[in-house]
Amino acid sequence: MINGIWLGMILIGFVFAAVNGRMDEFTAAIFDGAKNGVTVSFGLISVLVFWMGMMRVAEDGGLMKIIARVLGPVVSFLFPDVPKGHPAIGYILSNMSANLLGLGNAATPMGIKAMQELQTLNPDKETATPAMCTLLALNTASITLIPATLIAVRLNYGSAEPAGIVGTTLAATAVATIAAIAADRFYRRLTLLRRPPRPPAVRTGSAGGGPAVPHSSMKG
Repeated sequence: MINGIWLGMILIGFVFAAVNGRMDEFTAAIFDGAKNGVTVSFGLISVLVFWMGMMRVAEDGGLMKIIARVLGPVVSFLFPDVPKGHPAIGYILSNMSANLLGLGNAATPMGIKAMQELQTLNPDKETATPAMCTLLALNTASITLIPATLIAVRLNYGSAEPAGIVGTTLAATAVATIAAIAADRFYRRLTLLRRPPRPPAVRTGSAGGGPAVPHSSMKG
């Protein structure tokens, strides 16, 4: 789907450039975009390698276990339908920890693994479970303490104060996360209210312990 959208945008741009006689600008824009993409990628690699290395050091030093212990009650509250000790919990914790540090590229593989593990708990493989929706909402609007990727982009483009967005990013992602959690709680309760009530249990015996006799079988 995404590849089709990008291909459509390129073809539309090509057609408009050809009709308006601006193929030289179109070609120059393509090469400039490719050059900028490579430059930004190299700038991001250094920051991502640094922070992923720091996460590995934190993991070996036991800091990640402390973070997981702190986030454990939060995850239990946000994902009440996921059993404790399920592999999905570990991937969710890793995903949330990476998002807190602004490492979206590192958080994505953990989010995909978490979705795969949550799918094993899904009775209807064609419909997303509430836990899947919660994870998607949190991953999209995750609160970010250190926007490492954005800082790297700003640094790569010569920003005078690349870390100047830390405060605004924290405020924006905090509001987004609160809104996502509120919407998730609302729709979870709405789903419970719309769920049809369970039928009453059928009695299979009399009060004295003997078998119940259907009323329709009694004869005068």
